Amino acid sequence: MATSVTLQKVVKRYGALEVVHGIDLEIKPGEFVVFVGPSGCGKSTLLRMIAGLEPISGGSLFLDGDRMNDVPAAKRGIAMVFQSYALYPHMTVYKNLAFGLETAGMKKHEIEPRVQKAADILQIGPLLGRKPKQLSGGQRQRVAIGRAIVREPNIFLFDEPLSNLDAELRVQMRVEIAKLHQSLGNTMIYVTHDQVEAMTMADTIVVLNSGRIEQVGAPLELYNKPRNRFVAGFIGSPRMNFINSRFVTSGDETAIEINGRIVPLQRKITAAKAGDPVTFGARPEHLSVKDQGVALGPAHVDLVEHLGGQTILYVSMKDGQALAVVLDDQQPVRFGDTVNIHIDPARCHLFAADGAVL
Repeated sequence: MATSVTLQKVVKRYGALEVVHGIDLEIKPGEFVVFVGPSGCGKSTLLRMIAGLEPISGGSLFLDGDRMNDVPAAKRGIAMVFQSYALYPHMTVYKNLAFGLETAGMKKHEIEPRVQKAADILQIGPLLGRKPKQLSGGQRQRVAIGRAIVREPNIFLFDEPLSNLDAELRVQMRVEIAKLHQSLGNTMIYVTHDQVEAMTMADTIVVLNSGRIEQVGAPLELYNKPRNRFVAGFIGSPRMNFINSRFVTSGDETAIEINGRIVPLQRKITAAKAGDPVTFGARPEHLSVKDQGVALGPAHVDLVEHLGGQTILYVSMKDGQALAVVLDDQQPVRFGDTVNIHIDPARCHLFAADGAVL
């Protein structure tokens, strides 16, 4: 059974220090929500308050409309998967999966089908007789997830569960967790600092910064329409390019000045006036070295990354500003070359001095 989660003005304080500042958030039943943000932004603290592992200093937490602030963690219908596997090293995989149910007083005939179901879902049936030291990192993480599944919770919480895995296993486990959500349909809340994980797994992303929500939305909504410079810079890899520029207006046309070049924008902006300093935002994949769109000027190639299906250039404009450019396929560009950078103005972003989108 999927459960809704509602946070109303939730605050966390450690003494006089406030680290989470009045969070308001609504999570629908069955939704896969990812909390993302830099280290120290409050995402794990928020998750632990939902789990009941941290007391809420202010505000309210509701699960399916019932206030949970004073309800013990064990009675919230929540299972949590941590960054560390936290498996019992002296127990077999089967016993690791069954132990929590045994301590809850369940009978053997009730436990066995739950364990077997979790093992089938995670494809760890052949591992049930092994001990953790005989497992790979990915297999251990599956067991940790299986331990949550056997409890049949209404809500799954994941606290950076893939951070200890190598790159290939991270990709594999992302797919498996996404499939798990599709098959079980439970509400899932996932914490990560990796925006690629957030973009590929989430129904909804919550971007946190310094204990506050910057923006909530679907992955492509945040990618295409960031609310401010922080979100624009955090979502996307390589990150968005930010170029210092100056706002220019001429009659009904709106433009900005970059390196002495006038770049017309294909939309009207009224929240800035001529001469205001602004930040021009362009995603690396929206820049080009071909003669198309509007020219930003020549740039020196400082580094080339050949990835096979893509070529990534790191370049410097004549004023020293650094840009990343993502090109399709394999390109014959080398260190030291000079390339001419172009942009499609329709795909650019513009930010005011305070970081708000214009």
